Formats: sequence, C-alpha cells, structure tokens
Amino acid sequence: MKKILVTGGAGFIGSAVIRLMIDEASYSVVNLDKLTYAGNLLSLESIASSPQYRFEHADICDVVEVTRIFAEHQPDAVMHLAAESHVDRSISGPAAFIETNIVGTYTLLEAARNYWSGLDGARKQAFRFHHISTDEVYGSLGKQGLFTEETAYQPNSPYSASKASSDHLVRAWHHTYGLPVVMSNCSNNYGPYHFPEKLIPLMILNALDGKPLPIYGKGDNIRDWLYVEDHARALLRVLEFGELGESYNIGGRNEKTNLEVVRAICALLDELHPQTAPHERLISFVADRPGHDQRYAIDAGKIERELGWKPSENFESGLRKTVEWYLANSAWVSKVTSGEYQQWIGENYQDRRAQ
Repeated sequence: MKKILVTGGAGFIGSAVIRLMIDEASYSVVNLDKLTYAGNLLSLESIASSPQYRFEHADICDVVEVTRIFAEHQPDAVMHLAAESHVDRSISGPAAFIETNIVGTYTLLEAARNYWSGLDGARKQAFRFHHISTDEVYGSLGKQGLFTEETAYQPNSPYSASKASSDHLVRAWHHTYGLPVVMSNCSNNYGPYHFPEKLIPLMILNALDGKPLPIYGKGDNIRDWLYVEDHARALLRVLEFGELGESYNIGGRNEKTNLEVVRAICALLDELHPQTAPHERLISFVADRPGHDQRYAIDAGKIERELGWKPSENFESGLRKTVEWYLANSAWVSKVTSGEYQQWIGENYQDRRAQ
C-alpha cells in the first residue's frame, strides 16, 4: 500500500482526493495542513477514523516541521495542493500568497529533495512529487482557442503570479536536481464541501437566504467548470501514470459565463427549494474586479489520450449534485459560516496557529 503525503488536504480539492484514496483502500494518507480559514477537517469526517489516515497540523513554510513529517512518515509520493487560492483575497492581501505559494513550495521541494536523495534504489526510483496548479497561470483567452500544456504563462493577478512562480520552481527542481515530478493545471473546480466564498457555493447559500447574488461586470466572463470528484480521479491518474517532468491540463469541457452559472443555480433552486422562487430576481451586477481575466478554457486532450481520463460529470449533472449536497448539508454549512468551526480549531490548535 502506497503512502501519500498530501499538502493542503483539508482544503476543497485536497479533501476530495483524500476521500477518494481512502475509499479505494489502495493508499494510506498523511494530510499536512495549516488549517487556515479554508482548511476544513469537517470535510474529512467520513474517513477521519480510518487506520489509513493521519493528520499533521503544520505549515509548509516551516522547515523543521516539514522535514520531521518526511522523516517520520516516509511517504512514497507527495501531492502538493497547499495554497492560498482566492483571487479577490490576493488583490487585497498578496503577501500571504507570496509566502505560502512561493516560499512554501520552495520549502517543500527542498525537504522532498533531501528526503528523496536518501532513499534506497527501488523506493527512490518509485518516488513522485505531484504539483497541482491552476489554468489561471496562462492568463486570459480571447473568444477562440484553448489553453494547452505549451501555452505561454501570462498571469494577471497576484494569485496566478504566485502559482506560476511555484510551477516554475517545481520544473526547475526537476531539471536541475532530477527530482521526479509530475505537474497538472486545472480549470475551475466545483462540488460538495466547497468553501462558501467561491462563486457557486456563495450563490447557492445567498439564494437560500434571500440575499443578493452579486455578479462582476456584465457576467460575461467565461470559465471551464470541472466537478471536483472528476478532478480527484484525474490527479490520481497523473500521480500513478504521468510521465516524469510532464504537465497535464485537466478540464471539464464545460465553458459557461458567470451569468449562465448563476442562472443555472437559480433554476435548480426554483425546482428543489421553491420557497423563495424565482431566485433570479436576486441577481445583481457589481463593479468588476481589477484585472478580471475574460475567458479560461482547457484543452484536456493530453490527459485523455495519454492517461485515459475523461470527466464523468457534465456541468448540468455536476451542478445538480452540488446544489442537492448543499441543501442536504445545512449543518456543515452552519458550522463553517457561523464561526463555530474556527472556534474549535482555535481551541484545539491554538499554539500552532499562533506561530
């Protein structure tokens, strides 16, 4: 059984990957997470008692702790998802993004390189470092075309610039030191357990509360939407079968304008929760955010051809599952949004959080 060290495993995508690995019973997992505001152990309650799962409360910027975790747990591979990831937050406070996404990735790469260098022949040969990134590093598309693995980087926000920097570091550690890495860049994820500040859960929860549904600009910005459980399956394919040094773009082939997304949510809520219908009456348009990229769209042909992965969900089926999940899990939402969960984190992990 392979042991995988997952950084950022309490986050949205990380928790989906961990749930999948534990449910498949083919892996043991060490979850390294700092538990910032978006790190949510409630997303892992279903597998938390599994003997295949361990949690380490740590910061990837902490050299001593990261080195200890490698030495103590002896992982066979790393899946690096820990990151600050919200564009709006990066605009108002970029320092945390530089620290976590760039310095943290450097710290993790060095710890991984030192650990890998000390492994014996077979384990050293089998070791993998999988870096998970975003399509936002490529910048903005016009009306035509798709991002491929050869698209030049042109990040336009502090968030995407910090992720582009981390991508370059990982590639450099492979070419300079021989660290066995694989890389992936994904489109916009959505699904169960998504932190409520992101577009889809924010719109669902605002609509349920009868609050405005704010949309930037004209709502004509386009994103490719990827159901998070499809993404988790793709990440395992890259980890297991990806060619060393290669990058794989992962997308859902679901291009939608932001306005189309919000209208689709409203239509589902009109059907599934009609108490305050029609929900479209709550839509409002607000001033656009600085540097708002117009369109992202992924060409996922490489991972489909070479690794045999395709998404199982289209946008309509995935969005229905997502809305149904939020309607059925109001207790999870309440704990996350009320401050109850953060209070629990503070009581149980206060010393580490204060460092």
